[in-house]
Amino acid sequence: MTLPVRREQSRPAWDPFREFQDLYDRMGQLWQSAVPGGGGLFGEAWSPSADLEETDDAYLVEVDLPGVRKDDITVELNAGELSVHGEIKEKERTGVLRHRTRRTGRFDYRVTLPQDTDEERVSAELADGVLTVKVPKAEKATPRRIEITS
Repeated sequence: MTLPVRREQSRPAWDPFREFQDLYDRMGQLWQSAVPGGGGLFGEAWSPSADLEETDDAYLVEVDLPGVRKDDITVELNAGELSVHGEIKEKERTGVLRHRTRRTGRFDYRVTLPQDTDEERVSAELADGVLTVKVPKAEKATPRRIEITS
């Protein structure tokens, strides 16, 4: 008696979670195309892409804000929470807008930093559509090498 041979199939296994994620993504795209400004639910602010980097002497936060003027951005540091908020205004158009993927409206980015920051020496710079906020560490938090004596 011969046994049947099982052959590997080339199609991927069915993943119900992937289908839910696809549905969620498509609903988000539909919502952004239907709502002026593509903002969040009921006019909520959206959060721009950002990177947080820790160096030996500071925390660097880089926030992507292409096309935003520095007058439309507010940067605040309060009790270790860095907040960047503002608004990307809708540009006045002369023709008919056929397709839009860029976001407009209010944005808000928040991150909580450790308590070892020097809030008096914070600096912010906007260049090439990237806002860079440098939050220096307090002097006591900077690592230093201690000499060992005999």
